[in-house]
Amino acid sequence: MSKSLQAIRGMNDILPEQTPLWRYFESTVARLLDNYGYKQIRMPIVEFTELFKRSIGEVTDIVEKEMYTFEDRNGDSLTLRPEGTAACVRAVLEHGITGGGQVQKLWYIGPMFRHERPQKGRYRQFHQIGLEVFNLDGPDIDAELIIMTWRLWGELGIRDAVKLELNSLGTSESRGRYREALVEYLSAHHDKLDEDSQRRLKTNPLRVLDTKNADTQAVLVDAPKMADYLDDESRAHFEGLKARLDAVGIPYVLNPKLVRGLDYYSKTVFEWVTDKLGAQGTVCAGGRYDGLVEQMGGKPTTGVGFAMGIERLVLMLETLEQIPEEISRQVDVYLCAFGEEAELAALALVERVRDQLPNLRLQVNAGAGSFKSQFKKADKSGALYALILGDDEMAQQVVGFKPLRGQGEQQSIAWDALAAHLATCVVQG
Repeated sequence: MSKSLQAIRGMNDILPEQTPLWRYFESTVARLLDNYGYKQIRMPIVEFTELFKRSIGEVTDIVEKEMYTFEDRNGDSLTLRPEGTAACVRAVLEHGITGGGQVQKLWYIGPMFRHERPQKGRYRQFHQIGLEVFNLDGPDIDAELIIMTWRLWGELGIRDAVKLELNSLGTSESRGRYREALVEYLSAHHDKLDEDSQRRLKTNPLRVLDTKNADTQAVLVDAPKMADYLDDESRAHFEGLKARLDAVGIPYVLNPKLVRGLDYYSKTVFEWVTDKLGAQGTVCAGGRYDGLVEQMGGKPTTGVGFAMGIERLVLMLETLEQIPEEISRQVDVYLCAFGEEAELAALALVERVRDQLPNLRLQVNAGAGSFKSQFKKADKSGALYALILGDDEMAQQVVGFKPLRGQGEQQSIAWDALAAHLATCVVQG
């Protein structure tokens, strides 16, 4: 017997009962970004491998271990995108939309791919909403990104479950001086480092700060601090960011070990973390990458952005039970029609209602059936009300209106008054 077909491990189907919550989350974010003046951009999910080697860094874990890379029929090395910033930078360079200092405030949504060990909140195909801003170099735009996410957490009802961590990595020059001091310190304690940190000491020493190993963390207690090596420009930028967050009243924690996993970050880095999801605590993260556009062949262009994981935030909404009632109910009204003449009249009637109430979720029974079977379908749909159209209703040009989720007697509503009645009971109530 042949093996049954299954999805690839770590790449999951999002089933119909799950998608309403995804759509609610995505539409909430999209509306917020629209309100702040951001425009959507859509990039391919496959790019030339060289793009990610040049942007993310060849000695990062993502490039070394996690990318889905393959050779196509032309012999080109292609990669399923592991993150969105590099692809967005490639797009703005290719189309010249940041030239001449043009400010661009962009956002995107879609799947990313990394070959990691699947676990709760971490998948091989995962979905992100990302945001990138080009040609604004002050701390005001860094603050705006964080303020937007703070507002989003409030709208979603999860603000009390997340914490903001901040750090500054300085310019490439100040980071280089810090790297030398850190390598010197860690080299003196080489034998106390875990194997992964020993490897990173030679390739990407700042990532040692991100270790989860308890013994290495103990070594890092007395390690040099990035704050002591910041240049004056970076220090002023960071102070400006903190002043703006203080002015709005957004609490934060300074985390000198926060470095992010990508080589292109400079100055501001931040993460929103939670303790509600076990080991996978980061739900949104980003920072400034002022040298990336130039590194990828463009003219000097400042940049800052973030990405948020949709799977983790949807899981948070479920865990904290912050799911609006209307999300779990996908149908407002269910119409039951009995007999061919009633079915034909029902089609015309409901389309007139939809013309007047375009946001009403109205489902018409399909497949005929007895009174009992249709009402069973109506109840299973989760609808608040059932509409009934049979021979008696046809003769009087009315429709039966029956509450399904509470008190209230069945009543008859004239066809030409149905939309107004539903507007009162469903759209407003």
